[in-house]
Amino acid sequence: MKTSKGWIVLWSVIGVAVLVLLGFATKMIIDNNNKYAEIDFNSVIPAMEANGQIADHVKGDENAPVKIVEYADFQCPGCASINPRVKKIIDSLGGKLAIIYRSYILSYHENGTAAAAAAEAAGLQGYWEEYGDLLFANQAEWESATGDERTALFEKYFDEVTRGRGDKEKFAADVASAEVKKKINFDTGIGKKIDIQATPAFYIDGQYIKWSEGSSVNVNGKEITWDSARSGDAFEELIKEIVETKLGQK
Repeated sequence: MKTSKGWIVLWSVIGVAVLVLLGFATKMIIDNNNKYAEIDFNSVIPAMEANGQIADHVKGDENAPVKIVEYADFQCPGCASINPRVKKIIDSLGGKLAIIYRSYILSYHENGTAAAAAAEAAGLQGYWEEYGDLLFANQAEWESATGDERTALFEKYFDEVTRGRGDKEKFAADVASAEVKKKINFDTGIGKKIDIQATPAFYIDGQYIKWSEGSSVNVNGKEITWDSARSGDAFEELIKEIVETKLGQK
């Protein structure tokens, strides 16, 4: 009888533990959903608790009439190759377009999160865009680096973009900070919520500008279709058409 009672007590304890864990997991899911419930993913997200008090990064004029959201990974080769084209498009449209950038780290990019953290840390001193451009331009140099090698390279890039005037100790502390980790997790969480499958991914009015044959987006009631936008020139023309249509110029 004692043995039987012992098993009953043991299974009761296990049952309670399982219920507690299930309750905790349910709470985490609810909290995570609530974190994004009131957020407009198509607009610039301001600094707040959920993103570590680090607002969205914007390429171009934040007040531009047309905004496209880019989800990218600094270790993604496609993101690196398209980055100069994105900057060129923004410049050529003369203040009509802004790109809202969010990190979406691909799981198999071993240095992607560290690179995003370094860019965020540089951003806290006012150098996010310049630092990100340098990461993309030098991707081959750091993408396979070990921990110590990567740290040394990221510090070197910080010296370059700040011309030696940046606070390197603060940079190192911010790279490892809870706030920067929150920001990266927040951005990636949005990407998972909208089911991003690859980077770079561009969105207009919540619609995926997919780089494949037969894709389309609806802008101001007009269906914009394309056969292929994978080549650089075709991509540039596509984005320009979307912006012009959004502004009622086409």
